[in-house]
Amino acid sequence: MTDTYESPLSTRYASEYMLGLFSQDSRYRTWRRLWTALAKAENALGLPVTAEQISEMERHLDDIDYDCVREREKQVRHDVMAHIYAFGKAAPSAAGIIHLGATSCYVTDNADLILYRDALRYLREQLLRLMKSLAAFADRYKSLPVPGYTHYQPAQPVTLGKRAALWLQDLWLDEQELERVTGTIKFLGCRGATGTEASFMELFEGDGEKIDRLNRMIAREFGFEECFDVCGQTYPRKIDSGILGSLSSIAQSCYRMATDIRLMQHDRQLSEPFGESQVGSSAMAYKRNPVHCERICSLSRYLMANALNAPLTASSQWLERTLDDSANRRISLPEGFLCADAVLRLALNVAQGLKVNEKVTDSAVRGYLPFIVTENLLMECVKRGGDRQKVHEIIRRCSMKAVERMNEGFTCDLTERLAAEPELGISEAELMELLRPEKYIGRCPEQVSSLLDKLAPLLGGVEAAPAEELL
Repeated sequence: MTDTYESPLSTRYASEYMLGLFSQDSRYRTWRRLWTALAKAENALGLPVTAEQISEMERHLDDIDYDCVREREKQVRHDVMAHIYAFGKAAPSAAGIIHLGATSCYVTDNADLILYRDALRYLREQLLRLMKSLAAFADRYKSLPVPGYTHYQPAQPVTLGKRAALWLQDLWLDEQELERVTGTIKFLGCRGATGTEASFMELFEGDGEKIDRLNRMIAREFGFEECFDVCGQTYPRKIDSGILGSLSSIAQSCYRMATDIRLMQHDRQLSEPFGESQVGSSAMAYKRNPVHCERICSLSRYLMANALNAPLTASSQWLERTLDDSANRRISLPEGFLCADAVLRLALNVAQGLKVNEKVTDSAVRGYLPFIVTENLLMECVKRGGDRQKVHEIIRRCSMKAVERMNEGFTCDLTERLAAEPELGISEAELMELLRPEKYIGRCPEQVSSLLDKLAPLLGGVEAAPAEELL
Protein backbone atom coordinates (compact mmCIF):
# COMPACT_ATOMS: atom_id res chain seq x y z
CA MET A 1 0.00 0.00 0.00
CA THR A 2 1.19 3.49 -0.82
CA ASP A 3 -1.44 5.42 1.11
CA THR A 4 -0.49 4.08 4.57
CA TYR A 5 2.70 4.72 6.54
CA GLU A 6 5.20 1.87 6.59
CA SER A 7 8.41 1.78 8.58
CA PRO A 8 11.51 2.14 6.38
CA LEU A 9 13.07 -0.55 8.54
CA SER A 10 10.52 -2.94 7.05
CA THR A 11 10.49 -1.66 3.48
CA ARG A 12 14.15 -0.71 2.92
CA TYR A 13 16.63 -1.84 5.52
CA ALA A 14 16.03 -5.02 7.55
CA SER A 15 16.60 -8.59 6.35
CA GLU A 16 13.89 -11.04 5.36
CA TYR A 17 14.84 -13.22 8.34
CA MET A 18 14.36 -10.47 10.89
CA LEU A 19 11.17 -9.25 9.27
CA GLY A 20 9.81 -12.77 9.39
CA LEU A 21 10.87 -13.33 12.98
CA PHE A 22 8.97 -10.26 14.21
CA SER A 23 5.99 -10.71 11.92
CA GLN A 24 2.45 -11.19 13.20
CA ASP A 25 2.48 -14.80 12.02
CA SER A 26 5.66 -15.56 13.92
CA ARG A 27 4.45 -13.96 17.15
CA TYR A 28 0.93 -15.38 17.18
CA ARG A 29 1.96 -18.84 16.02
CA THR A 30 4.37 -18.81 18.95
CA TRP A 31 1.44 -17.95 21.21
CA ARG A 32 -0.42 -21.01 19.92
CA ARG A 33 2.64 -23.21 20.40
CA LEU A 34 2.87 -21.94 23.98
CA TRP A 35 -0.80 -22.71 24.66
CA THR A 36 -0.32 -26.18 23.18
CA ALA A 37 2.83 -26.80 25.23
CA LEU A 38 0.93 -25.78 28.37
CA ALA A 39 -1.90 -28.19 27.53
CA LYS A 40 0.57 -31.04 26.89
CA ALA A 41 2.31 -30.45 30.22
CA GLU A 42 -1.04 -30.27 32.05
CA ASN A 43 -2.12 -33.52 30.42
CA ALA A 44 1.13 -35.23 31.41
CA LEU A 45 0.71 -34.06 35.00
CA GLY A 46 -2.84 -35.33 35.36
CA LEU A 47 -5.06 -32.32 34.74
CA PRO A 48 -8.29 -32.82 32.75
CA VAL A 49 -6.77 -32.11 29.33
CA THR A 50 -7.11 -34.87 26.73
CA ALA A 51 -4.79 -36.07 23.99
CA GLU A 52 -7.56 -35.39 21.47
CA GLN A 53 -7.79 -31.77 22.53
CA ILE A 54 -4.01 -31.39 22.20
CA SER A 55 -4.05 -33.06 18.80
CA GLU A 56 -6.69 -30.64 17.55
CA MET A 57 -4.69 -27.68 18.86
CA GLU A 58 -1.58 -28.96 17.06
CA ARG A 59 -3.49 -29.17 13.78
CA HIS A 60 -4.34 -25.48 14.01
CA LEU A 61 -1.09 -23.85 15.04
CA ASP A 62 -0.71 -21.89 11.81
CA ASP A 63 -4.19 -21.17 10.42
CA ILE A 64 -4.87 -17.95 12.30
CA ASP A 65 -8.09 -16.20 11.33
CA TYR A 66 -7.00 -12.58 11.69
CA ASP A 67 -10.43 -11.25 10.72
CA CYS A 68 -11.92 -13.21 13.61
CA VAL A 69 -9.22 -11.86 15.94
CA ARG A 70 -9.84 -8.26 14.88
CA GLU A 71 -13.58 -8.49 15.30
CA ARG A 72 -13.26 -10.11 18.72
CA GLU A 73 -10.67 -7.56 19.91
CA LYS A 74 -13.04 -4.74 18.98
CA GLN A 75 -15.53 -6.26 21.39
CA VAL A 76 -13.30 -7.29 24.32
CA ARG A 77 -10.46 -4.73 23.95
CA HIS A 78 -7.94 -7.46 24.83
CA ASP A 79 -5.59 -8.96 22.24
CA VAL A 80 -4.78 -12.17 24.14
CA MET A 81 -8.44 -12.93 24.81
CA ALA A 82 -9.21 -12.30 21.14
CA HIS A 83 -6.57 -14.83 20.08
CA ILE A 84 -7.79 -17.38 22.64
CA TYR A 85 -11.25 -17.00 21.16
CA ALA A 86 -9.99 -17.45 17.56
CA PHE A 87 -7.90 -20.49 18.57
CA GLY A 88 -10.92 -21.99 20.27
CA LYS A 89 -13.02 -21.46 17.14
CA ALA A 90 -10.36 -23.32 15.13
CA ALA A 91 -10.01 -26.11 17.73
CA PRO A 92 -13.48 -26.24 19.33
CA SER A 93 -12.90 -29.39 21.39
CA ALA A 94 -10.02 -27.60 23.14
CA ALA A 95 -11.73 -24.22 23.56
CA GLY A 96 -12.50 -24.86 27.22
CA ILE A 97 -8.91 -25.71 28.26
CA ILE A 98 -6.86 -23.22 26.21
CA HIS A 99 -4.91 -20.92 28.57
CA LEU A 100 -5.89 -23.03 31.61
CA GLY A 101 -4.27 -21.53 34.73
CA ALA A 102 -2.37 -18.90 32.75
CA THR A 103 -2.37 -15.13 32.59
CA SER A 104 -1.77 -13.06 29.46
CA CYS A 105 1.95 -12.68 30.09
CA TYR A 106 2.34 -16.43 29.78
CA VAL A 107 2.09 -16.03 26.01
CA THR A 108 3.15 -12.41 25.53
CA ASP A 109 6.32 -12.50 27.64
CA ASN A 110 7.43 -16.05 26.88
CA ALA A 111 6.95 -15.42 23.16
CA ASP A 112 9.02 -12.24 23.44
CA LEU A 113 11.80 -14.12 25.20
CA ILE A 114 11.81 -16.74 22.45
CA LEU A 115 11.90 -14.15 19.68
CA TYR A 116 14.55 -12.01 21.37
CA ARG A 117 16.79 -15.00 22.01
CA ASP A 118 16.53 -16.11 18.38
CA ALA A 119 17.11 -12.56 17.14
CA LEU A 120 20.23 -12.17 19.30
CA ARG A 121 21.61 -15.43 17.96
CA TYR A 122 20.99 -14.28 14.39
CA LEU A 123 22.65 -10.91 15.02
CA ARG A 124 25.66 -12.66 16.49
CA GLU A 125 26.01 -14.68 13.29
CA GLN A 126 25.84 -11.47 11.26
CA LEU A 127 28.34 -9.80 13.56
CA LEU A 128 30.78 -12.69 13.18
CA ARG A 129 30.51 -12.48 9.39
CA LEU A 130 31.34 -8.79 9.57
CA MET A 131 34.28 -9.53 11.85
CA LYS A 132 35.57 -12.22 9.48
CA SER A 133 35.44 -9.82 6.55
CA LEU A 134 37.26 -7.11 8.51
CA ALA A 135 39.83 -9.63 9.73
CA ALA A 136 40.71 -10.50 6.14
CA PHE A 137 40.95 -6.79 5.29
CA ALA A 138 43.14 -6.07 8.32
CA ASP A 139 45.45 -8.94 7.45
CA ARG A 140 45.78 -7.84 3.82
CA TYR A 141 46.69 -4.27 4.73
CA LYS A 142 48.48 -4.77 8.03
CA SER A 143 51.72 -3.34 6.59
CA LEU A 144 50.30 -0.59 4.35
CA PRO A 145 51.29 2.80 5.83
CA VAL A 146 48.59 5.47 6.03
CA PRO A 147 48.61 8.85 7.73
CA GLY A 148 47.88 8.67 11.42
CA TYR A 149 45.74 11.33 13.07
CA THR A 150 45.15 12.54 16.57
CA HIS A 151 42.60 15.36 17.00
CA TYR A 152 42.23 14.85 13.23
CA GLN A 153 45.65 16.45 12.85
CA PRO A 154 48.54 14.58 11.17
CA ALA A 155 50.44 12.33 13.56
CA GLN A 156 52.74 9.32 13.33
CA PRO A 157 51.81 6.93 10.51
CA VAL A 158 49.83 3.79 11.21
CA THR A 159 48.78 1.06 8.80
CA LEU A 160 45.39 0.61 7.21
CA GLY A 161 45.22 -2.88 8.66
CA LYS A 162 45.91 -1.54 12.15
CA ARG A 163 43.08 0.96 11.78
CA ALA A 164 40.73 -1.83 10.67
CA ALA A 165 41.93 -3.86 13.66
CA LEU A 166 40.62 -1.09 15.94
CA TRP A 167 37.18 -1.50 14.37
CA LEU A 168 37.49 -5.25 14.64
CA GLN A 169 38.41 -5.14 18.32
CA ASP A 170 35.37 -2.97 19.06
CA LEU A 171 33.13 -5.51 17.34
CA TRP A 172 34.75 -8.34 19.29
CA LEU A 173 33.72 -6.58 22.50
CA ASP A 174 30.18 -6.37 21.07
CA GLU A 175 30.21 -10.08 20.30
CA GLN A 176 31.19 -10.87 23.87
CA GLU A 177 28.40 -8.61 25.14
CA LEU A 178 25.85 -10.31 22.88
CA GLU A 179 26.91 -13.67 24.29
CA ARG A 180 26.61 -12.39 27.83
CA VAL A 181 23.17 -10.87 27.30
CA THR A 182 21.85 -13.94 25.51
CA GLY A 183 22.99 -16.01 28.47
CA THR A 184 20.87 -13.93 30.85
CA ILE A 185 17.64 -14.79 29.03
CA LYS A 186 15.67 -17.41 30.93
CA PHE A 187 12.08 -18.57 30.49
CA LEU A 188 9.24 -16.92 32.39
CA GLY A 189 7.13 -20.04 32.53
CA CYS A 190 3.50 -20.07 33.64
CA ARG A 191 3.53 -18.17 36.93
CA GLY A 192 0.07 -16.65 37.29
CA ALA A 193 -1.31 -13.15 37.66
CA THR A 194 1.22 -11.90 40.23
CA GLY A 195 3.94 -14.52 39.85
CA THR A 196 2.79 -16.56 42.86
CA GLU A 197 1.55 -19.60 40.86
CA ALA A 198 -1.59 -19.51 42.98
CA SER A 199 -3.82 -20.73 40.14
CA PHE A 200 -1.67 -23.82 39.74
CA MET A 201 -1.60 -24.43 43.47
CA GLU A 202 -5.36 -24.74 43.09
CA LEU A 203 -5.21 -26.92 39.97
CA PHE A 204 -2.54 -29.24 41.41
CA GLU A 205 -4.02 -29.22 44.90
CA GLY A 206 -0.96 -27.67 46.52
CA ASP A 207 1.65 -29.89 44.82
CA GLY A 208 4.52 -27.46 44.20
CA GLU A 209 6.70 -30.13 42.63
CA LYS A 210 4.18 -30.59 39.83
CA ILE A 211 4.20 -26.85 39.19
CA ASP A 212 7.99 -26.89 38.89
CA ARG A 213 7.79 -29.85 36.52
CA LEU A 214 5.16 -28.05 34.45
CA ASN A 215 7.42 -25.03 34.01
CA ARG A 216 10.49 -27.15 33.23
CA MET A 217 8.58 -29.15 30.62
CA ILE A 218 7.35 -26.04 28.82
CA ALA A 219 10.69 -24.25 29.05
CA ARG A 220 12.62 -27.18 27.58
CA GLU A 221 10.20 -27.49 24.69
CA PHE A 222 11.34 -24.03 23.64
CA GLY A 223 15.03 -24.60 24.27
CA PHE A 224 15.37 -23.02 27.71
CA GLU A 225 17.07 -24.79 30.60
CA GLU A 226 15.98 -22.43 33.35
CA CYS A 227 13.11 -20.20 34.42
CA PHE A 228 13.58 -16.97 36.36
CA ASP A 229 13.67 -17.78 40.05
CA VAL A 230 11.11 -15.14 41.01
CA CYS A 231 8.95 -12.76 39.02
CA GLY A 232 5.86 -10.62 39.18
CA GLN A 233 3.47 -11.01 36.31
CA THR A 234 6.23 -10.36 33.78
CA TYR A 235 9.83 -11.36 33.26
CA PRO A 236 12.34 -8.81 34.66
CA ARG A 237 12.36 -5.79 32.39
CA LYS A 238 16.07 -5.40 33.15
CA ILE A 239 16.50 -8.05 30.47
CA ASP A 240 15.23 -5.57 27.90
CA SER A 241 17.77 -3.02 29.11
CA GLY A 242 20.56 -5.50 28.53
CA ILE A 243 19.25 -6.38 25.09
CA LEU A 244 18.88 -2.84 23.79
CA GLY A 245 22.17 -1.92 25.45
CA SER A 246 23.96 -4.65 23.50
CA LEU A 247 22.34 -3.45 20.27
CA SER A 248 23.41 0.11 21.07
CA SER A 249 26.95 -1.17 21.56
CA ILE A 250 26.94 -2.61 18.04
CA ALA A 251 25.66 0.72 16.75
CA GLN A 252 28.48 2.58 18.49
CA SER A 253 31.13 0.36 16.89
CA CYS A 254 29.64 0.50 13.41
CA TYR A 255 29.16 4.26 13.68
CA ARG A 256 32.84 4.67 14.53
CA MET A 257 33.92 2.43 11.64
CA ALA A 258 31.65 4.18 9.14
CA THR A 259 32.82 7.62 10.26
CA ASP A 260 36.47 6.66 9.83
CA ILE A 261 35.71 5.41 6.32
CA ARG A 262 33.83 8.63 5.49
CA LEU A 263 36.82 10.70 6.62
CA MET A 264 39.23 8.61 4.58
CA GLN A 265 36.94 8.68 1.54
CA HIS A 266 37.03 12.48 1.73
CA ASP A 267 40.79 12.22 1.25
CA ARG A 268 40.32 9.55 -1.48
CA GLN A 269 42.43 7.08 0.48
CA LEU A 270 39.66 4.49 0.28
CA SER A 271 36.03 4.31 -0.71
CA GLU A 272 32.97 2.24 0.03
CA PRO A 273 31.46 0.11 -2.78
CA PHE A 274 29.97 2.13 -5.61
CA GLY A 275 27.84 0.50 -8.31
CA GLU A 276 28.55 0.92 -12.01
CA SER A 277 25.23 2.70 -12.56
CA GLN A 278 25.01 4.28 -9.11
CA VAL A 279 24.16 7.97 -8.93
CA GLY A 280 25.99 9.95 -6.26
CA SER A 281 24.08 13.21 -6.60
CA SER A 282 21.07 14.39 -8.60
CA ALA A 283 22.88 17.66 -9.31
CA MET A 284 26.63 16.90 -9.19
CA ALA A 285 27.06 13.93 -11.50
CA TYR A 286 30.71 13.37 -10.59
CA LYS A 287 30.07 12.65 -6.91
CA ARG A 288 30.65 9.31 -5.16
CA ASN A 289 28.95 9.97 -1.84
CA PRO A 290 29.57 7.36 0.89
CA VAL A 291 25.83 6.71 1.18
CA HIS A 292 26.06 3.35 2.94
CA CYS A 293 28.44 4.65 5.60
CA GLU A 294 26.23 7.68 6.04
CA ARG A 295 23.23 5.39 6.43
CA ILE A 296 25.10 3.31 9.01
CA CYS A 297 25.70 6.46 11.04
CA SER A 298 22.12 7.63 10.63
CA LEU A 299 20.55 4.34 11.71
CA SER A 300 23.09 3.90 14.49
CA ARG A 301 22.07 7.21 16.01
CA TYR A 302 18.48 6.02 16.07
CA LEU A 303 19.50 2.71 17.63
CA MET A 304 21.56 4.36 20.36
CA ALA A 305 18.69 6.72 21.20
CA ASN A 306 16.16 3.87 21.11
CA ALA A 307 18.15 2.00 23.77
CA LEU A 308 17.02 4.55 26.36
CA ASN A 309 13.47 3.16 26.19
CA ALA A 310 14.32 -0.04 28.05
CA PRO A 311 15.91 1.46 31.20
CA LEU A 312 13.06 3.97 31.43
CA THR A 313 10.61 1.09 31.32
CA ALA A 314 12.58 -1.14 33.70
CA SER A 315 12.82 1.61 36.29
CA SER A 316 9.07 2.31 36.28
CA GLN A 317 7.67 -1.16 36.97
CA TRP A 318 5.02 -0.80 39.68
CA LEU A 319 4.97 -3.56 42.26
CA GLU A 320 3.96 -6.78 40.47
CA ARG A 321 3.30 -5.10 37.07
CA THR A 322 1.90 -2.11 35.24
CA LEU A 323 0.76 -2.03 31.63
CA ASP A 324 2.50 1.19 30.63
CA ASP A 325 5.40 -0.87 29.35
CA SER A 326 3.36 -2.68 26.70
CA ALA A 327 2.93 -0.11 23.94
CA ASN A 328 6.53 1.06 24.30
CA ARG A 329 7.96 -2.46 24.12
CA ARG A 330 5.85 -3.36 21.06
CA ILE A 331 7.81 -0.66 19.21
CA SER A 332 11.22 -0.28 20.85
CA LEU A 333 12.30 -3.92 21.02
CA PRO A 334 11.33 -5.11 17.51
CA GLU A 335 12.48 -1.83 15.95
CA GLY A 336 15.75 -2.08 17.86
CA PHE A 337 16.39 -5.54 16.44
CA LEU A 338 15.39 -4.52 12.91
CA CYS A 339 17.66 -1.48 13.11
CA ALA A 340 20.64 -3.45 14.42
CA ASP A 341 20.08 -5.95 11.63
CA ALA A 342 20.07 -3.14 9.06
CA VAL A 343 23.26 -1.60 10.47
CA LEU A 344 25.11 -4.92 10.37
CA ARG A 345 23.92 -5.66 6.82
CA LEU A 346 25.19 -2.29 5.67
CA ALA A 347 28.49 -2.62 7.55
CA LEU A 348 29.11 -6.05 6.03
CA ASN A 349 28.35 -4.72 2.56
CA VAL A 350 30.85 -1.91 3.06
CA ALA A 351 33.54 -4.16 4.54
CA GLN A 352 33.24 -6.63 1.67
CA GLY A 353 33.70 -3.96 -0.99
CA LEU A 354 36.15 -1.43 0.44
CA LYS A 355 38.42 -0.07 -2.29
CA VAL A 356 41.89 1.08 -1.22
CA ASN A 357 43.69 3.69 -3.31
CA GLU A 358 47.27 2.79 -2.41
CA LYS A 359 48.90 5.53 -4.50
CA VAL A 360 46.80 8.12 -2.70
CA THR A 361 47.66 6.72 0.74
CA ASP A 362 51.35 6.68 -0.19
CA SER A 363 51.21 10.28 -1.37
CA ALA A 364 49.34 11.32 1.77
CA VAL A 365 51.90 9.67 4.03
CA ARG A 366 54.85 11.18 2.19
CA GLY A 367 53.22 14.61 2.23
CA TYR A 368 53.48 14.86 6.01
CA LEU A 369 56.28 12.40 6.76
CA PRO A 370 59.11 14.95 6.44
CA PHE A 371 57.62 16.88 9.35
CA ILE A 372 56.91 13.79 11.41
CA VAL A 373 60.45 12.41 11.13
CA THR A 374 62.27 15.63 11.96
CA GLU A 375 62.91 14.39 15.50
CA ASN A 376 64.56 11.28 14.08
CA LEU A 377 66.57 13.54 11.76
CA LEU A 378 67.65 15.63 14.73
CA MET A 379 68.96 12.54 16.52
CA GLU A 380 70.76 11.31 13.40
CA CYS A 381 72.51 14.65 12.86
CA VAL A 382 73.64 14.81 16.48
CA LYS A 383 75.03 11.26 16.22
CA ARG A 384 77.09 12.51 13.30
CA GLY A 385 78.61 15.23 15.47
CA GLY A 386 76.18 18.09 14.95
CA ASP A 387 75.22 20.65 17.60
CA ARG A 388 71.75 19.76 18.86
CA GLN A 389 70.55 23.35 19.25
CA LYS A 390 71.87 24.50 15.88
CA VAL A 391 70.39 21.47 14.11
CA HIS A 392 67.04 22.09 15.83
CA GLU A 393 67.02 25.71 14.63
CA ILE A 394 67.83 24.69 11.03
CA ILE A 395 65.02 22.12 11.02
CA ARG A 396 62.61 24.62 12.56
CA ARG A 397 63.45 27.32 10.02
CA CYS A 398 63.19 24.97 7.04
CA SER A 399 59.92 23.51 8.33
CA MET A 400 58.31 26.93 8.71
CA LYS A 401 59.28 27.91 5.16
CA ALA A 402 57.97 24.59 3.80
CA VAL A 403 54.64 25.14 5.58
CA GLU A 404 54.40 28.67 4.16
CA ARG A 405 54.95 27.25 0.70
CA MET A 406 52.27 24.59 1.26
CA ASN A 407 49.85 27.26 2.47
CA GLU A 408 50.35 28.97 -0.88
CA GLY A 409 49.20 25.81 -2.64
CA PHE A 410 52.55 24.22 -3.49
CA THR A 411 53.81 20.74 -2.57
CA CYS A 412 56.02 20.12 0.44
CA ASP A 413 59.70 20.80 -0.33
CA LEU A 414 61.08 20.23 3.18
CA THR A 415 63.33 17.38 2.04
CA GLU A 416 65.04 19.51 -0.60
CA ARG A 417 65.48 22.41 1.87
CA LEU A 418 67.05 20.17 4.51
CA ALA A 419 69.41 18.51 2.00
CA ALA A 420 70.58 21.97 0.93
CA GLU A 421 71.73 22.83 4.49
CA PRO A 422 75.48 22.07 4.67
CA GLU A 423 75.56 22.20 8.47
CA LEU A 424 73.24 19.18 8.66
CA GLY A 425 75.71 17.07 6.73
CA ILE A 426 73.08 14.78 5.24
CA SER A 427 72.37 14.17 1.56
CA GLU A 428 68.99 14.05 -0.18
CA ALA A 429 69.50 10.34 -0.87
CA GLU A 430 70.09 9.74 2.84
CA LEU A 431 67.02 11.80 3.65
CA MET A 432 64.92 9.74 1.22
CA GLU A 433 66.13 6.56 2.91
CA LEU A 434 65.20 8.07 6.25
CA LEU A 435 61.77 8.93 4.87
CA ARG A 436 60.70 5.40 3.97
CA PRO A 437 57.17 5.18 5.51
CA GLU A 438 57.55 1.58 6.69
CA LYS A 439 60.23 2.75 9.11
CA TYR A 440 57.61 4.63 11.14
CA ILE A 441 54.69 2.25 11.54
CA GLY A 442 56.04 0.74 14.75
CA ARG A 443 54.59 -2.67 15.57
CA CYS A 444 51.42 -2.27 13.52
CA PRO A 445 51.80 -5.50 11.51
CA GLU A 446 52.69 -7.45 14.65
CA GLN A 447 49.75 -5.99 16.58
CA VAL A 448 47.31 -6.89 13.81
CA SER A 449 48.65 -10.44 13.59
CA SER A 450 48.40 -10.84 17.35
CA LEU A 451 44.73 -9.82 17.35
CA LEU A 452 43.92 -12.08 14.40
CA ASP A 453 45.61 -15.03 16.12
CA LYS A 454 43.37 -14.53 19.13
CA LEU A 455 40.28 -14.29 16.94
CA ALA A 456 41.14 -17.33 14.81
CA PRO A 457 39.28 -19.87 17.01
CA LEU A 458 36.17 -17.67 17.02
CA LEU A 459 36.17 -16.85 13.31
CA GLY A 460 37.61 -20.07 11.93
CA GLY A 461 34.28 -21.78 11.38
CA VAL A 462 32.40 -18.68 10.21
CA GLU A 463 31.24 -18.90 6.62
CA ALA A 464 31.90 -15.85 4.48
CA ALA A 465 28.62 -14.13 3.67
CA PRO A 466 27.65 -13.67 0.00
CA ALA A 467 27.68 -10.10 -1.20
CA GLU A 468 24.25 -8.47 -0.96
CA GLU A 469 22.75 -5.90 -3.29
CA LEU A 470 21.49 -3.12 -1.01
CA LEU A 471 19.69 0.07 -1.91
